[in-house]
Amino acid sequence: MTESEFFMTEALLEAKKAFDAGEVPIGAVIVQNGKIIGRGHNLRNSQKNPLRHAEIDAINEAAAVVGDWRLEDCTMYVTLEPCPMCAGAIVQARIPKVVFGARNPKAGCAGSILDLLHESRFNHQVETEEGVLTEESAQLMKLFFRRFRKPKAEEGKQTASANIDIPEKNKYTG
Repeated sequence: MTESEFFMTEALLEAKKAFDAGEVPIGAVIVQNGKIIGRGHNLRNSQKNPLRHAEIDAINEAAAVVGDWRLEDCTMYVTLEPCPMCAGAIVQARIPKVVFGARNPKAGCAGSILDLLHESRFNHQVETEEGVLTEESAQLMKLFFRRFRKPKAEEGKQTASANIDIPEKNKYTG
């Protein structure tokens, strides 16, 4: 297991928490010097707050740990390509690298719709690595949204938990 896969597995575990809470299953972790210093998963619906995205919560936690708004020596791992708000927050926090699992064709701002992370007119650009555990990230999203497409006869019968294969996280030794 690579370092990126190891930390993306942690982001997937955060996404599963969101799924289990009935939230869109997106998870994020922020890593500094090989250690997770920030975690987040979507809480937008349960908290009735449009700012409670996984990336924003992870940035808030990491900034508190570091004691600064600049996260210049950190990497964010997130299961889905960041939206405009989160991409903007990543740029503002000066995070140098973002690793993401699946593309977000409806709101992605690391190249799908816009590319805010590589915008040369900003004073900070973000290196990106995409496609890490893409299938697991996409599978969790599909499973979540499938609930809304069930026939009327199946309404009320929700899966209690996401049943996806998340890689074993204890195999990375870097």
